[in-house]
Amino acid sequence: MSLMDGMETDGFTGKFFHKLIISKKDEKPSNVIPTFEQNLEQLHLCEASQLLIEKEDHLFRDKTDAKALKQHEETIEKLAADRSKLKDLVLHTLLQSLSLRPEEVNTDTLMSAIKAVYQEEEQDQLWSHRGRTPPAWRPCGWKKLHDSMLRSLVEGRMDNILTPSADQVDQSFIQEDVHNMAKQLIADLMWVVQGIKSCYPPQMDICNFYARMYHQTFSTRLTRKITDASLEDKDCTFVLRWVNEYYPEIFKKPQLAGHIDTEGLEKLLPKELLEPLEEQYLSKRQSELMTYIYQILEEAENRWNNGDEAKKEDGCYISPVAYDCIQVINGMVTGAEKVVGDRHKAQSLTRELNVFMQRFRDFQDNIIRQNSANSKAYVKANLGCVEQFSDVLTKNRYLFPDDVQEDCLSVLTDMKQSAHTYLIKPVHEVLKPQYHKLGTDDWLKKPVFENLLFSIKAEIQDLKGSTESCHQELIGQFHQDVTVEYVRRLLKGKVKLKKTHQQHQACMVVKDNANSLHNIFSTMGSKEVWLKDILIQIAEVLTLQELPAIQMEVASLGSTFPDLSLKHVSALLKLKTNLSKADRKLVKETLSATLREIKVTGARPFFSKVQVQSALHSPARSMWSRLLSSLLSPPTPPTPQ
Repeated sequence: MSLMDGMETDGFTGKFFHKLIISKKDEKPSNVIPTFEQNLEQLHLCEASQLLIEKEDHLFRDKTDAKALKQHEETIEKLAADRSKLKDLVLHTLLQSLSLRPEEVNTDTLMSAIKAVYQEEEQDQLWSHRGRTPPAWRPCGWKKLHDSMLRSLVEGRMDNILTPSADQVDQSFIQEDVHNMAKQLIADLMWVVQGIKSCYPPQMDICNFYARMYHQTFSTRLTRKITDASLEDKDCTFVLRWVNEYYPEIFKKPQLAGHIDTEGLEKLLPKELLEPLEEQYLSKRQSELMTYIYQILEEAENRWNNGDEAKKEDGCYISPVAYDCIQVINGMVTGAEKVVGDRHKAQSLTRELNVFMQRFRDFQDNIIRQNSANSKAYVKANLGCVEQFSDVLTKNRYLFPDDVQEDCLSVLTDMKQSAHTYLIKPVHEVLKPQYHKLGTDDWLKKPVFENLLFSIKAEIQDLKGSTESCHQELIGQFHQDVTVEYVRRLLKGKVKLKKTHQQHQACMVVKDNANSLHNIFSTMGSKEVWLKDILIQIAEVLTLQELPAIQMEVASLGSTFPDLSLKHVSALLKLKTNLSKADRKLVKETLSATLREIKVTGARPFFSKVQVQSALHSPARSMWSRLLSSLLSPPTPPTPQ
């Protein structure tokens, strides 16, 4: 039974109801105080209410016993009948505030009706404090009736499914229903803000009152429809997107923003209903994402297996694997974030990306293992993919769970190192004869290093073919490899610097070599300027003669490169054969103290890559140890005949 079912619909109500939509601009002012009937006829509901309240106070103020009231029974009945007529008109006015088109609603009448409601509410409060028996109609509860009427009105309008528009023909039932409720909600709240709000006192906060009722009704209707039916994937996505994206956007419209407190509105659907929908959606999208990126990788694998040449663009070998995968990942994860309204949940779409990266690494390992005519081109193309994947994992971390991001970057680092090793190793093989002459007497006397530089220039051309940034990294790695080999050969100790002038000469040679390596590799694209500084500092140690100066230079080298070990320093100092064992010990103690004091934070590794053979385990020492052991061992007794 609706609220309107109990309302009187006599001739009086019908007679005056049409005045709700009549303008009052033609009414003429009068000095005569209108009667209740005249106020009612002119829809001055507030004034009509005031007259009845005054009449009520006059009748009941001094008459407290039933006998006194009995004498005015007819007047009281007339007052009750008038109140009933007034209530009917007030409720009709409230009902029509949303039912009529905005241009048909007389806001003056609506404002008068609302004032009447609040007057009656105040009168109820006054009677509650008078300590006397109130009239039969007190408390009248018009404020509660007002709220119930509006709630019933909102529910009725949200249940009123409109005829689908042309763009809704192919929609599912739930999509059509949501769109219709949303359209009704928007239209009605717009009118509340633009027209109805001005009819209410500010303390009523009518915009938020209506917003809460529409929100609750929308939520209840949608919850019931979802509970009653199992949603297909398409409808599941639709509902989630409405809840988390489209619905909140309604209240950000310029016409509504600032009038409605969205913080006071809960989610359109309860958590227990949202979570299964989110799981359904995320599981489906995660499966689709992995399918798409595996298809991309499989296309690249098929090209390799079919013997197709690697794609080339602007002189560089390229692969679409990373770019295509990144587009899929970025689009699907950012889309999922909008649908579920939670970045952390959206990241779950990439939770198996590390498995994909391992397969990508297996693909490259297979290319390297086969070492075919196309292998170098494919590896150079893959370097571009490694760079692109690394960039998105580092700069767009919001797309990935933390553990997945770390695992993927680790795999990509391995892939880059493996690719560099594969591409550079053949060049090192060609340069090996030149490496053998470094750190020898010939190195000081003959143009050994010039021959090495000539070979580097000739062989480095074979490293071209990757993108510019990848080529720079590859050349930088080659630059570091050559510097490591240079230092390793020098520390082998094949050259003995007995005289001071020999040490000065060695210093000049090392510095000249450092500058030459820097110039040739910088020209080729290397950015590893710091490698030159290592050789310069080593050269300084060779030429210094004063023990404190040597100690300071070695300490400085250790501070810059904390992976400098005592074995490295020992091998370097042994080149200076005029330095006593005691002095070498003091220098190494200085290094140990320095390494204990410094805090290693992001230092570049270098000396850890320079393998130095311990003097105690050199081949010569091992041979003499075996000979000495055989001489000192007691003879084996002869075997009895």
